[in-house]
Amino acid sequence: MRVSHRNDAYEAVHAQFAWQVPEIFNIAEACCGRWARSPAHQKQTAIVTHIGSDLPAQTWSFQDLQAAANVLSQQLQKKGVKPGDRVAIVMPQRFETAVAYMAVLQMGAVAMPLSMLFGPEALAFRVQDSEASVALCDEVSAPVLSALQAQCASLKTVWQVPEQLQKTFKKTKQHEDFKPARTLADDPAVLIYTSGTTGNPKGALIPHRALIGNLTGFVCSQNWFGFDPEQKKSRLENALPKGSKAIFWSPADWAWTGGLMDALLPSLYFGRPIVAYNGRFSPELAFEILDQHQITHSFLFPTALKAMMKAVSHPRQKYRLVLEGLMSAGEAVGDAVFAYCRDQLGIVVNEMFGQTEINYVVGNCHLFWPPKPGSMGRAYPGHWVAVIDEQGQICKAGEPGEVAVSRYDRHGDPDPVFFLGYWKNDKATEDKFTQHWCRTGDVAIQDKEGYLWYQGRTDDMFKAAGYRIGPGEIENCLVKHPAVVNAAVVPKPDTDRGAVVKAYVVMSPEFVSQRQACQDVEAFEQQVVADLQKHVRGLLAPYEYPKEIEFIEQLPMTTTGKVQRRFLRLEEERRAKRA
Repeated sequence: MRVSHRNDAYEAVHAQFAWQVPEIFNIAEACCGRWARSPAHQKQTAIVTHIGSDLPAQTWSFQDLQAAANVLSQQLQKKGVKPGDRVAIVMPQRFETAVAYMAVLQMGAVAMPLSMLFGPEALAFRVQDSEASVALCDEVSAPVLSALQAQCASLKTVWQVPEQLQKTFKKTKQHEDFKPARTLADDPAVLIYTSGTTGNPKGALIPHRALIGNLTGFVCSQNWFGFDPEQKKSRLENALPKGSKAIFWSPADWAWTGGLMDALLPSLYFGRPIVAYNGRFSPELAFEILDQHQITHSFLFPTALKAMMKAVSHPRQKYRLVLEGLMSAGEAVGDAVFAYCRDQLGIVVNEMFGQTEINYVVGNCHLFWPPKPGSMGRAYPGHWVAVIDEQGQICKAGEPGEVAVSRYDRHGDPDPVFFLGYWKNDKATEDKFTQHWCRTGDVAIQDKEGYLWYQGRTDDMFKAAGYRIGPGEIENCLVKHPAVVNAAVVPKPDTDRGAVVKAYVVMSPEFVSQRQACQDVEAFEQQVVADLQKHVRGLLAPYEYPKEIEFIEQLPMTTTGKVQRRFLRLEEERRAKRA
């Protein structure tokens, strides 16, 4: 259904749409099991592995995916994994990663995605806190996880999934049978840790039904043809016509919400293939994949789109591009990138906003309503989103407030997108809500047409090059170095990446003495900076290390001893304006 912008279908979309959440629902069954049993669909491609432009891709069908998942589920059962147990998955984009998710989820166990970029300290905290009993990994992450077993009492098993499947996976009937768990839609499915501004990361427990809650945003932001918003109680599984050639690809890591819930799972839910690539992103690579696999739908971060725009100004002169849907999230796309996508990629980019706890709730959909470049968009069908004040009252149009999502849609029905709560942290879960509103921590202005305009964070979270950064974890890491007494991490404005990580560091007395005794103070400080950066990179993800470190005698503090990062952030903004 195509809707002209003169006939804005936004109200029709919301008025006619109603959630349909079955009592019994399992993500693995919805994304793989039902397709693998269908004679008409079981041999259709599920996963495509990109190897290179001069090499043929590897493909696996839904039947292959299910058979491999059954083998892994059987092995996990033999190891004692039960419904509700947490299983860490530490693998990049590859077929075996999809197998791991399907295997864990169909058992009723809880999949815990962990990025390959995490250092040993970040991994150890999440494994210990979740009490994960098994870690599924590949040959790259296996040594790090095996080393963690000594300090993580709950971690009994570390398995290299590719190796395990090669040993046991044979396409015979004896391996094809596995009785999946009959999970409730409200049962936990995924545990994803989010970085906090203070203290340790929090684990957001995501139920199976949350995938259903994501689907309207996915359908709208990807222009997923066949979905008719004016059909009362539209069935989302019919959002693609028979014979569709839709194929998805995104560089977003399947260990993150954006890669797992916005790419891998919804593509498989609709019975369509997704391309996997295990390697570093580059603009040339992106165009190569779009061309070779004739990608129709994609999710590309604004930083990726900016790099592509700078690398190839007229891509359609060199590449065969057939994009039908493009979503972007993580930061504002901006006018220049919006125009590049429209004029050079041949597709209007739809910006999206969401969180791990309540994902895919706001965005644009140029087929159903006109996008406004620079706006976060409007609430997607089935979600009631508003800007509220401290008391939970809805702000007037044009007044800044905190973006919040109601537990109920505009018809009064429960919204399935919501997380169950923070793992072992009832207080944090309680603080997330004001009455029926779930607070996002993001400040925005809502105009009279319902479009949201992002203003900033209510706390100290920030995004750098598309990654969500929590200062607390980095500061904790810095303080463990002998050169540091205290530290505060803030964003430093950057033209290309939006922001980079900057740390203000109070040097320890021992190192202050060494600096005073040093003839070349500048060289001494440069060496300390290099050591601190190496220290953080060795323990946390590469994107978390501070690109710039400034030594300061004293951090701005409140009377109760809390660091006031806001003053440091404002100072960086003032410096950027003067530059």
